[in-house]
Amino acid sequence: MGGLREVAAPFVVPGPSGAAIRTRLKHLSAADEKVLYLVGDHLGSLASRDLKARCAAGRDHDTAQWAERKRTLTQESSSRWAGSITKATHDQWALAQRAQFAHIRSLEAVIETITHRLSLPVGEKGTKKAAGGYRSRQEWFAKSRRLRLLEDRLQAARADREAGRVRVVRGGKRLLNTRHHLKAAQLTDEEWRARWRAGRRFLTADGESGKRFGNETIRVTDDGEVSIRLPAPLAHLANAPHGRYVLAAKVSFAHRDEQWADRVSANRAVAYRVHEDTARGRWYLTASWTVSPVKTVPLTAARAGGLIGFDMNADHLAAWRLDEHGNPTGNPRRFFYDLSGTAQHRDAHVRHALIRLLHWAKRHSLAIAVEDLDFTAEKTREKHGRRKRFRHLISGMPTSRLRARLVSMAAELGITIVAVDPAYTSKWGAQHWQKSLTSTKRATTRHDAASVATGRRALGHRIRRRTAPPRTHQSDGYGYRTDQAGHGARGREEGRPRTPGPRTRSDGAGCGVKAADQCAQHRSGHAAEHGFWQQDSLPLSLQER
Repeated sequence: MGGLREVAAPFVVPGPSGAAIRTRLKHLSAADEKVLYLVGDHLGSLASRDLKARCAAGRDHDTAQWAERKRTLTQESSSRWAGSITKATHDQWALAQRAQFAHIRSLEAVIETITHRLSLPVGEKGTKKAAGGYRSRQEWFAKSRRLRLLEDRLQAARADREAGRVRVVRGGKRLLNTRHHLKAAQLTDEEWRARWRAGRRFLTADGESGKRFGNETIRVTDDGEVSIRLPAPLAHLANAPHGRYVLAAKVSFAHRDEQWADRVSANRAVAYRVHEDTARGRWYLTASWTVSPVKTVPLTAARAGGLIGFDMNADHLAAWRLDEHGNPTGNPRRFFYDLSGTAQHRDAHVRHALIRLLHWAKRHSLAIAVEDLDFTAEKTREKHGRRKRFRHLISGMPTSRLRARLVSMAAELGITIVAVDPAYTSKWGAQHWQKSLTSTKRATTRHDAASVATGRRALGHRIRRRTAPPRTHQSDGYGYRTDQAGHGARGREEGRPRTPGPRTRSDGAGCGVKAADQCAQHRSGHAAEHGFWQQDSLPLSLQER
């Protein structure tokens, strides 16, 4: 056991810190779309200039520079638009810096792996804990060249981080690179430019508590009327007082509409974002707000009555219900989904599988145990070698998206989520539970056994089914043989319940009526045996006297 890493303790996952809902802007007129294009392009150009200024400041940026940037933007928009732009710029710069640090950590890990494998003789086999040497001289030479390339990249990334320099592309680097591969992306030049302009527009306004309907810049009334405060250079396009433009479209939210209506009627802050889906030719409005932290349920309360452990796989969720002692009850459940196709298709399948899992847990009032998975550092070519299919498999598993969806949807239903360390759950689950749970009427997979291991770890039990008795003493003299029977468990001293029929092949029917009465049996080490602390009966000679 010395070579195994320490397993972290399970914990209750806190609820979401915010909520977001989206609806479609229907029946927009040509004038409405023209205004949205002009406002979004104008504010997008201001956001690009502000991001350039923020990146140029680097780590030397302070509150005085932030205020100066906001004053500069206010002259060409408004104070509220300027505040939303500067805040979005700061968040984007901070995200780029975190991504830069993660890139450096990834490069360091890859370089360490290649250096280790290059130091070994060609063809040397590896172990479960460390990779071996490369299989041929040609591969060794190619990896040595790759090592020099990665070292140069690492040196450049470290220099950028020390200088506080980050690289950000407004609109997305992937979409920018698509410009050079329009044929492969099945896009025309005009279609790509429409997507590029849509990705660089800025139509996001932060909410303000105390203001009318919770937002002064993009206002949505309780009856669904949408109006936008126009920037100063575009104030001549207003069709309402105070430089506002009212859209012809009326909106309504199908999801969490009551929560949104409560906030709007109480003038609490609600942030809005207007964006265009160029592929469908539609406009959407997204409303978001912060949620006060909900007091989490204690871990002991989440464990009471058992829980449901589930294991995420490439095509399904394997789940099994466990009682409070860690014993699987009933049959395993599998919730299938398809991760092929577009991102919207994958997300819909994940949501459908999760809602079925959550409804099952809600019916039985049980918590859900989930592995705290993170595949960000586990999908490089140096980690898994030439196993391209496996790398593609784990890269396509939406672990972060599923985790966020699960926490958000479970909070709405009042279901507690318990996260556990994923170390060895699949291996130990298959080792200790797959064979024992397989019968002629039930085929237990490795993933089903992993769900049992996840649930037992969340309940605080060992994954191993039983603790074997000491080899030198096969009775209960050194303690109880199972982990589940604690010192306070009721009925632990009672005998085994009587099973009708013969107990052995040599025992006829109706025999063995005292099988449960252990004191009636003459067993070595049992209380029925005469010991030095028991008084023998008097001899017959003395009894006759």
